[in-house]
Amino acid sequence: MKRLLPLLLLLLTAGRLLAQTTTLAGTVRDAAGQPLPGVNVFLKTTFDGASTDTLGRFRFTTTQSGTLPLVASLLGYVAQEQPVVLDGKAHQLSFRLKAVRNQLGDVIVTAGTYEAGDDKRNTTFSARDVQTTAGAQADVAGALNTLPGTTRNGEAGQLFVRGGAAYETKQYLDGLPLQSPYNAAPGGVPARGRFAPTLFKGTMFSTGGYSAEYGQALSAVVALRSVDLADETQTGISALSLGGLTLARQQRWERSSVAVTADYMNMRPYFGLVPQQILRTLQAASGSVAARQRTGEMGMLKLYGTFQQQHMAVLTPNADYADGRQPVDLRNTNAYLNATWRTPLARGWSLQTGAAATRDNQHIQPDQQRVQELEQSVVGRAVVTNDSASAYWNLKLGAEVLAQRYQFHYQARESDMTRALAFTERRAAGFAESEIAFSNKVAGRVGARAEYSAVLGRWNAAPRAALAYQINPHSQLSGAWGYFYQTPTNDAMRLGQYAPEPLRFERARHYQLTYQYEAHRRLLRLEAYDKRYANLVRYDLPGAFNPATLAYQLPSPATYRSTGTGYARGLDVLWRDKTTLRNFDYWVSYSLLDTRRQQRFDPVRAVPTYAARHNLSVVGKYWVDKWHTLFGATYSYGSPRAYFDPNRYDAATGTGYNAGRLPSFQDLSLNLSYLTQIHKNLAIIHVSCSNILGRQNVFGYRYASTPDAATGRYTAVPLLPSARRMVFVYLLISINKNRPVDLHTAPED
Repeated sequence: MKRLLPLLLLLLTAGRLLAQTTTLAGTVRDAAGQPLPGVNVFLKTTFDGASTDTLGRFRFTTTQSGTLPLVASLLGYVAQEQPVVLDGKAHQLSFRLKAVRNQLGDVIVTAGTYEAGDDKRNTTFSARDVQTTAGAQADVAGALNTLPGTTRNGEAGQLFVRGGAAYETKQYLDGLPLQSPYNAAPGGVPARGRFAPTLFKGTMFSTGGYSAEYGQALSAVVALRSVDLADETQTGISALSLGGLTLARQQRWERSSVAVTADYMNMRPYFGLVPQQILRTLQAASGSVAARQRTGEMGMLKLYGTFQQQHMAVLTPNADYADGRQPVDLRNTNAYLNATWRTPLARGWSLQTGAAATRDNQHIQPDQQRVQELEQSVVGRAVVTNDSASAYWNLKLGAEVLAQRYQFHYQARESDMTRALAFTERRAAGFAESEIAFSNKVAGRVGARAEYSAVLGRWNAAPRAALAYQINPHSQLSGAWGYFYQTPTNDAMRLGQYAPEPLRFERARHYQLTYQYEAHRRLLRLEAYDKRYANLVRYDLPGAFNPATLAYQLPSPATYRSTGTGYARGLDVLWRDKTTLRNFDYWVSYSLLDTRRQQRFDPVRAVPTYAARHNLSVVGKYWVDKWHTLFGATYSYGSPRAYFDPNRYDAATGTGYNAGRLPSFQDLSLNLSYLTQIHKNLAIIHVSCSNILGRQNVFGYRYASTPDAATGRYTAVPLLPSARRMVFVYLLISINKNRPVDLHTAPED
């Protein structure tokens, strides 16, 4: 018997080695056919199994035999079983999981974030809204300014979010930060975004508490996602009554596409018809190329490049001139190149990487002064994500590097010696983040970001967290907290780098609480927030204190320090309804803002000049199918903003700083988009009029550098829009031989 026991063990071992190996592979999708990552797929009563990757795929082998149930299980979905015969062969299987009533997919961390895109169920703002929102003038920032948390600054045209300056809102294109997202413009003339809205398939606008994936933004993030493959081959021709012409051609193949665009703008003829108070010349020419190539089953390689030249001549308000206006000439050349690649990797991991290069060269001549700014930068980024790490959490890791060179040249007049300032920045950042499902009703996000700046010689660490609780299938409560850092701006660093004490990262700490209700294409969002600033850059002005006349005065580097502080707190409200009236879409946004800060040359903590306490926007769009026309209207209101009046200021006590109050900002804009056909090609005629009531909005005052000899008071001239109204007609012709013209679908659908 003792001799037989080793023999039996040897036979059992050999039997196992000779057992048949069965391969089980397949996919798991949801009811809509979308792949489900992180699904546990296993043989019941065994330890054999695997998790699905980002494409919903699984694959594993087993030496079990007979017939066993194969189970697919994921939190928030009804588990499903399939009997499988384990016969030593390869089996291909598929699962369709149904969501339970209160599926986790409805618990989304939404604090501070407005997302839009084809893959978002809770769409609050779509990319097409940019083109069809009255008063936005087909500009991304113009459309986003109708959302809560923003204050419309008609003299700047940029995004000012929750008491933050424009530089505190960072824009990203396919995950890469944009170094110069706006066209060049002198002070008092609103800037436009450099990129056409047709480039993007989705927009994420976060007013605070955003992911650790995004850095260098104290107040807000705009994440733009470009389109993948072009839908089809077509040619586009568009003409703008302001003096613009665009020619576009896109070619689509099975796995690739190329789009080429050329633009030219000359507004001199329009200025002859509509007299301008500020603008005298505006010419611009640009071209772009976008190439897309699908790699593998789900990979995508994108290349995008654009080049633009711009010339603008304006008369800016200046009380030191006899007619109250100072001539300013601006020339700008900008080149941008962006390359990104995303692809699935092994074991549930996926990769998104890319690099972008920017060169922005600006020459500006305020009368006899000569100023040149040249900024060149290269940024690279890599992010890996594992959605199959667990059924309850995922993992995202990323790294980002930046190399930047900034140069500044200044001459008080052409015959004077040029003063040159420059600095080189090398910045590195890394982040880690995970989204966690604690239960069917509770989800969270926790992460951290770390950065190093060579020009500052400092590190920072920014922890961030968010939590969401589903109250019922239509409403949820979420909150967010975190630290956010940003290096000082170029104009602060060019002299601040020589400060006795090295400058620090500017810092903001966010707290916010959000309630969101969404049902039957109606959305209600209520969000309260509190933001605290620290380490803001401060310096002293040379000579007499009069920031209203500050142009290119260069303070002493010895006065620079990172001691500025501030706060912003308030309430944002958004209501959007697409259901109550057929073919009618409208939203109402309101913001209450309480903010004060001490930064740059502020002698005391005060309300910044770009912030309004109350902001209201009412936007409506109505589609009339019988007329093939989409009508739009936008009413915007901003309560009186602060401004600096040297006649009220007491330098000894600091009282009266930013004590002036402008008239309230009010604007009613209308537009319509009429669909027709020209030679069987789709044509859209778009007519727009901003500030149709002709209200004279005032954006500030420019004061003389010295007081009047007779009265002892500083005289002022108002900062006004270039014209009370802007009226333009836009014609777009889409030449497509393969698709019939559809005149019964609204342009934004």
